[in-house]
Amino acid sequence: MQSWGRSSRSLFCSLRSCTPIRPEQHCSVTTLLCSKRRHSPILAPHKRHFTTSPVLRRTKRDKKAKGPQAKPGATPNRNDSLMSSRQRQRLAEFDRSVEEALVDVRNKLLKTGQMSEGWKQIERRVLNALRMDEAKSDAGPLLQTKRSLQRAMISAGAQGIRNELEYLNYADRTTRDYSTPNLEAQKKVADLRYPAEWYPAARSIQRTVHLHVGPTNSGKTYHALKRLEASKSGFYAGPLRLLAQEVYHRFKTSGIPCSLVTGDEVKVPEDGQVPRVMSNTVEMVSLGQDFDVGVIDEIQMISNPQRGWAWTRAVLGARVKELHLCGETRAVPLIRELCALTGDNLEIHRYDRLNPLQVMPQSLKGNLNNLQKGDCLVSFSRVGIHALKADIERLTGRRAAIVYGGLPAEIRTQQANLFNNPDNDYDFLVASDAIGMGLNLSCKRVIFETLIKRLPGGLQRLSVPEIKQIGGRAGRYRPASATNDSEDGANVGLVTSLEEVDLPYIVRAMGTEPPPLRAAGIVPTDATYKKFATYFPRSTPFEYLLRRVREIAEINPLFFMCDAKDQLANAEIIDNVTGLRLQSQLTLMAAPMDTRTTAGYDAISEFADCVAENSRGRFLDILALRLEVLQEPVSGQKEYLHELENLHKAIILYSWLGFRFGGVFTDRTLAVHVKELVEERMIRALTEFSANKKLRKDASLRRQIALQKQLLEQGKVDFENDGEPVGREEEVEEDQAEEGSSGLPTPLSEIGMIEAESSDSPNTDLEADLDEDSSSESSHPRPKLPGNAETSSV
Repeated sequence: MQSWGRSSRSLFCSLRSCTPIRPEQHCSVTTLLCSKRRHSPILAPHKRHFTTSPVLRRTKRDKKAKGPQAKPGATPNRNDSLMSSRQRQRLAEFDRSVEEALVDVRNKLLKTGQMSEGWKQIERRVLNALRMDEAKSDAGPLLQTKRSLQRAMISAGAQGIRNELEYLNYADRTTRDYSTPNLEAQKKVADLRYPAEWYPAARSIQRTVHLHVGPTNSGKTYHALKRLEASKSGFYAGPLRLLAQEVYHRFKTSGIPCSLVTGDEVKVPEDGQVPRVMSNTVEMVSLGQDFDVGVIDEIQMISNPQRGWAWTRAVLGARVKELHLCGETRAVPLIRELCALTGDNLEIHRYDRLNPLQVMPQSLKGNLNNLQKGDCLVSFSRVGIHALKADIERLTGRRAAIVYGGLPAEIRTQQANLFNNPDNDYDFLVASDAIGMGLNLSCKRVIFETLIKRLPGGLQRLSVPEIKQIGGRAGRYRPASATNDSEDGANVGLVTSLEEVDLPYIVRAMGTEPPPLRAAGIVPTDATYKKFATYFPRSTPFEYLLRRVREIAEINPLFFMCDAKDQLANAEIIDNVTGLRLQSQLTLMAAPMDTRTTAGYDAISEFADCVAENSRGRFLDILALRLEVLQEPVSGQKEYLHELENLHKAIILYSWLGFRFGGVFTDRTLAVHVKELVEERMIRALTEFSANKKLRKDASLRRQIALQKQLLEQGKVDFENDGEPVGREEEVEEDQAEEGSSGLPTPLSEIGMIEAESSDSPNTDLEADLDEDSSSESSHPRPKLPGNAETSSV
């Protein structure tokens, strides 16, 4: 039992003893939560803009056809359609601002005597970056410099550029003073060419790897789970919390003792039994325990630029006799090479689809009255999902279930069961792209509302593998929750779109075979960072250590360094907090922080202060947890939804930290209860959200137009290089010198909550109209560096 003070104990007892709370009773509970609270914002956040390349591009058919030519000296802008007028103006003045900033910083460094010996080279590199031709394939280092300066310009204007230049000067000085003299020794520490040797316990076991590959709806995961069910001990590792919870409930229903472990949630058998099966998100797989059987789902995610390291870690480090990997056929060559590297025996099991899959000759023409019983409509935002649900029920007079990652597990399970049951009036399902990650539902047709996502860095079309995987859920042969062996006859799965403009892309994607995977993602271990830090003063910024490790690391061609933008954003905030030990910094770097909003930055800063002081972690003492929103009447207004989402993320972060700093964040039970209150209000608020019908009408067409405009600005052509998400190699190569680790493969510092990107977490972009500015400007201070040099966003 947790330690409670007198006031919090009475609150805890009142919450635990209350009966299920009706909506009209919530006021009294939330009044208790908020009675002693007054919120005052701490710091404004720094918003990062990361450009996301589209992932489907059309092959150039007419080499003479050219897009509009940029004016001489104009700065290419990838996100112009999503930027505010102030941000566009800043980039228009980019070249002049950089040149002026070079002069100002040079004069300042001369006065303070802090100019690095390599300042002239820095100036030359910056000026060359301004004049570079971005179309050249060999312009990587200069492009990195230009992009970092552009992001600094967008975030903080001319001062941001000056901060960035001062950081480059500081980094050069630190490298010359502490890294270059010990470069050979540091390269040995950052030698990442042999990741299989990081797990000697796994190498001591003669493992047999069973690779289950085939298209969607072929029974791959089902057969692997049947083997897990028959084992004495084992684990399941899935890409989403949603899937881990589904497998957990499946085994629990079957009477098999099972535990659930995700980043912010742990469940064990209530009767005290030792669990035979552990259901985890892939980041949380235990490498310190022996198992008979392990199942790792969606193995093709091993090449994901952000999360691939988690699959690589689980595959290389799992201590099992039998390791079952389930995924797409394109993973076979890579897994074969990894097994040759580890000395494991490999058995490949190939499956055919259990029922036919076809693309319909026409779309629904934007008319929801054309829906049929058993249809699944796929959307990419929570507001869009609820708006579609309301429209469907109003137009058809029939019910629609909803499933997406942000819903509580009990509601998701209930909604899925309602849709899968043919004997009720829930005829339709509106879901997020989470169904493409293995969530099995008995839907006859999959209908894409759109193929284009709005991401923080811009618009992005679904890749060929994503379209095939989501579309392949049509005509499901067996729900994952099925426990008997009886099956109805196979049916035909149908795929189409809500609007006609998306159908040609679906037809082409479904007929395209994506290329095989070429490399697996990795990140440096905690031990690497700890050894590396011994070569530098204790005052060296944590962000510099992350970047420097990436710069000098050696990697086997069979692997690649995962993207670390989120972790670098976390590191900036960590560097603003004094008194943190290196181990705490490593753990916080992996936390599910929201660095793009004021509320998120406030929460992160206050939580980090609590860790540094090793105190003040009681739930009601955290001012950044804006519990006052629970006292407001439920509303469908966008601002109210934003407040609830921000509070929900902060509570999840509190729970995540509670499992890693248990002596500081002691009120996990209270946090879970308040999280349920927030989720209940979110559902009511989203139900009341009144979508503008004009915005939904032709929404996908407007996204297509906006995406084409973005492509022209980037100098790219759509549907070129089918199959692989564009930006995996390009983005990793482009930012190689800027990024550090994207995760820490140790039990205390895993990114257990940074899962499934936008699919399994609340969408912070509430699906505004494309003409509406969706990029709010904000900034937060960079940490003070030794020698009074300040850094800026990179």
